[in-house]
Amino acid sequence: MNLNYCLPLLILSSSFLPGVIIFFLHDDQVRLRTTLNLAGAGVQLLLIGRLIHGVFNDQIYEARLNLLPGMDLVFNADALSVLFVTLSTGLWFVTTVYAIGYMEKAPNRSRFFGFFSLCVTATLGIAMAGNLLTFLICYEILTLATYPLVTHKRTPEAMRAGRIYLTYTLIGGMAFLIGTAWLRALAGPLDFTETGLLAAHMDISHLNLSIIFLLLIGGLGVKAALVPLHGWLPQAMVAPAPVSALLHAVAVVKAGAFGIVRVVYDVYGIEHAEQLGLLAPLAAAAGVTIIYGSIRALYQDELKKRLAYSTISQVSYIALGAAIFGPMASIGGIVHLVHQGLMKITLFFCAGNLAETLGIHRISEMRGVGRRMPWTMAAFTLAALGMIGIPPIAGFVSKWYLGVGALESGESWVLVVLAASTLLNAAYFLPIIYSTWFQQPEAPWPHEHIPASRLETHWMLLLPPLLTALLALGVGLLANAPFSPLVWTKFIVQQEYGL
Repeated sequence: MNLNYCLPLLILSSSFLPGVIIFFLHDDQVRLRTTLNLAGAGVQLLLIGRLIHGVFNDQIYEARLNLLPGMDLVFNADALSVLFVTLSTGLWFVTTVYAIGYMEKAPNRSRFFGFFSLCVTATLGIAMAGNLLTFLICYEILTLATYPLVTHKRTPEAMRAGRIYLTYTLIGGMAFLIGTAWLRALAGPLDFTETGLLAAHMDISHLNLSIIFLLLIGGLGVKAALVPLHGWLPQAMVAPAPVSALLHAVAVVKAGAFGIVRVVYDVYGIEHAEQLGLLAPLAAAAGVTIIYGSIRALYQDELKKRLAYSTISQVSYIALGAAIFGPMASIGGIVHLVHQGLMKITLFFCAGNLAETLGIHRISEMRGVGRRMPWTMAAFTLAALGMIGIPPIAGFVSKWYLGVGALESGESWVLVVLAASTLLNAAYFLPIIYSTWFQQPEAPWPHEHIPASRLETHWMLLLPPLLTALLALGVGLLANAPFSPLVWTKFIVQQEYGL
């Protein structure tokens, strides 16, 4: 077997094998577990570098394993999968560093990091899935691998959140399974194809394709937290901060959004989906979710829940971009996979720092905390301003392309949604920024773990949000640099539109 066949499998193995070994370690085997975590993530980064170079130079990487006659498990790499794989691998490395520091004294650490690695493996499988069947299998593995992370604390609240999460995602998975099986019966093998695999099956009835689209998007919309399928996400915030970061920026929510992009572009084809009239309902659902999530965020005093409703809103930018027929809007939606990931993971890292160091969980407890934890709050501020859309941070780039794309496509109502969302983003982020930097604390911190005379928090908790905040700024400032997320996304969209 040559490298072109093995590389996708090696990438999957680099997180899967360490995860399996970690399950068998005792909690006190800290050094070995840390070595396995960081070595796996480091090797995976090197393999992804090789993948990026090969795909850019038109190399074909594909591993095809026969499950049943006419049903293959396919892992390959195209420009879209490379974007998501790079995001997942890069943020997994950073989140692993953070999780090692955060979980330093927590119980059941080997179980946590084992499922953590399996979760990332499933996400990479989703990213590199070459057909709808492979996507479905990895999508359901992700559900099962994430459940133990959501319920890690084993408190009644955590177990309740886990049941809610499992109920939503299994029902969504069932809808996705039905849609996949139905489409397989009508169209045969479901290998993803640029401009859409259904372009070769124009004889399938409009009604069948519309119902299948509803089932597929409904199944994906659960993890992407489209309204009204979003109810699990705020409940899952009971999980440890590294899990929240993983859910919102790397794995579950992003897997749903990425799946919507795959279905629109590589299953139906953007032009075919527009002709069938399927994009308008998806755009409407995304628009409603953007506004609804922002409004609900305004009323949350618990910091992680405010960030959760912000995610519900922000991730729907990706679905909105996919649902607007036009290259510029597509660029804005797809690049937001990366931009939102960098900004949101920073915010959750900072929320975890506040909780772990000072016992702060609520926004009303954050007055003056910028003076006690200036580096953490500087990272938080930068990411929050990016979420609002302040240039030159990454969020501005996404909103700019979505707005220009909407105008080019004659969808001017999208500008109203973007403007309203921006104002609401400002309304729920700016008061936090103001109170943390310019107000005095009203009481001692709820529970201070590290004396103020020392570094504001453990370096393994402080370095990751500083790095991701700087990346969010950098990919905005250097948006047109070679191999930037924006430039790579333009390359993707050129292929999807056949330009």
